[in-house]
Amino acid sequence: MEIFKYLSNNIKKEILNSDISTFSELEEIRIRNNKPIILKFLEKEKIINYKIKTEDILETLEKVTENSIYTYEKQIANGFITLPGGHRVGITGNAIIEEGKVINITYISGMNFRIARQIKGCSNFLLSHIYNIEEIKNTLIVGIPGTGKTTILKDLIRNISNGTENISGVNVGVVDERNEIAAMYKGIEQTDLGTRTDVISNLPKDIGVKMLIRSMTPRVIAVDEIGGKKDSETINYASKSGVKVIATIHGDSITDIKLNPEINEILNNRIIEEVIVLDKYKKSHIKEAYCLNKEKNTYEREII
Repeated sequence: MEIFKYLSNNIKKEILNSDISTFSELEEIRIRNNKPIILKFLEKEKIINYKIKTEDILETLEKVTENSIYTYEKQIANGFITLPGGHRVGITGNAIIEEGKVINITYISGMNFRIARQIKGCSNFLLSHIYNIEEIKNTLIVGIPGTGKTTILKDLIRNISNGTENISGVNVGVVDERNEIAAMYKGIEQTDLGTRTDVISNLPKDIGVKMLIRSMTPRVIAVDEIGGKKDSETINYASKSGVKVIATIHGDSITDIKLNPEINEILNNRIIEEVIVLDKYKKSHIKEAYCLNKEKNTYEREII
């Protein structure tokens, strides 16, 4: 796997010498100082009893930053580094705070390599829920961490942008606040988001949405992990501008997200037209779907 070239020689050797038949389902490689290596697969974990040394962490960091930690200082301050192919390396350590903001992380204590895999077609089952004829509904995709929200969002963007046999493609604007959707690497998208997609990265959603609406004439805006007051105001702004929004949010049910007063407000105002809840036991599967009945002004559960 291409990701192995970023690991220290000792870590790579230990992983390759372990009794693993295939790495095709590998999702994460976690390395923590003075602790064993943990490999996370789709259905299981594998612990490799090699105790990580400080030298392993430093060697791995040098490879990840191309021997120029200063160049990657801003990404490190955000807590992760994006690699070619869209892979991401989460970083923990001693945070340096200045004026209330993290400006760097020193004494790196752990790194989490998240393997990027684009699953084309994984959103096909959602298309019938989020389209009303050819008009896209304002949609919330709800799920706890690890249920595939971002994976599905990426593929939805691609489908909406390219179009399908039955649906015309339209301009899509993506505000990639944490560079997790497009996974831009040196100005190049590492994820296929379709031919009619414009991406703005590393910018707060409220600023990015306004910039895209004013300059790129999107029909649809896509954002990941909403939840705060500014997010709800941004969705309201986009909706009033005639632009449809597809967003993800952490939660386990429609009742769960209603506990968030900001999200409850946009639900009460009937801005969201479709709520998709993902199954926490089956990745990228629908648990529940709710469609806004505009005549009754209520959300009605759909048959899956």
